[in-house]
Amino acid sequence: MRIEHATPVSSSKSAGRSAAEPVAEKILKVSMESAQLGTAVVLHCLDRAILRNDGRALASLIAEVLPSARRMIVDLGAVLSLDSGALGELAMIHMWAEASGYGLTFANLSDEVRAIFESTNLISVFDVYPSVETAIADLQPEQEQTA
Repeated sequence: MRIEHATPVSSSKSAGRSAAEPVAEKILKVSMESAQLGTAVVLHCLDRAILRNDGRALASLIAEVLPSARRMIVDLGAVLSLDSGALGELAMIHMWAEASGYGLTFANLSDEVRAIFESTNLISVFDVYPSVETAIADLQPEQEQTA
């Protein structure tokens, strides 16, 4: 099963704006699919850049889906840039998932995102896999043990 999802993200540039002016919205593009492993879900991020509000929207989506899925693989292959706000959101949702007993992994990092994860030392905090397929394969033994 594959679900296409677009989440509106409000612009944070509201200072100095009159109430009559429209709020600029960006759509965070993602798609989700079942990983064919029980309730595990693969979330594909389709945006090239994830900024603070995008990170917040992504974290909200993860928090909404993860309790029922229990395990999620976030595919960041299309993402070329993350700002510090988005990194903070990913770190917070990862800590929440871990404390709640959920599995949240990241896969298919572009060279640019891998360099960001390495320079911030998040590469040692997050569970990172070279591909979605590798992450799914690593979940296989875990799935068999709980069955």
